[in-house]
Amino acid sequence: MSEILDSDLRRRAWELLQPGEIALDGMVVHTAFDGSQETRMHQATVDLGDLIAEHAGHDPADTFVYSGTDDSEFASNQHQGLTLDDESFVWECQQLLRDGSFDIVFYFKADVPLDDLLADAREEGYELSGIRGDADSPDDALVSPEP
Repeated sequence: MSEILDSDLRRRAWELLQPGEIALDGMVVHTAFDGSQETRMHQATVDLGDLIAEHAGHDPADTFVYSGTDDSEFASNQHQGLTLDDESFVWECQQLLRDGSFDIVFYFKADVPLDDLLADAREEGYELSGIRGDADSPDDALVSPEP
């Protein structure tokens, strides 16, 4: 795959990181999971959420995944990692079916050390790209997909 993160997905991810209540960064995880492999995709989402929680200074055992199935403002493939004690934001993700397989787009506070998180996720075997929310443009936001 010559360009791991196509320009449309990079632009869309970067736009979602733009000025909000908190500074955010993100990562796009590319999977080979198709629609019939939702259980594997869910496990990857949980595992990566735990990795984000660790890098954010939380014990993953002190967080949970909120899927919003009872919330009309949540999409069916949108999830949040929240803390158990006060339901503080740790991460959010969207699972996007593109060209027959899912990409999982995560967003998290920009104080998470992005380069370290990406390196650890790659060590776990994930193919991914990082997106910096403080970049001036989507093209400047891409963190090299190479280890």
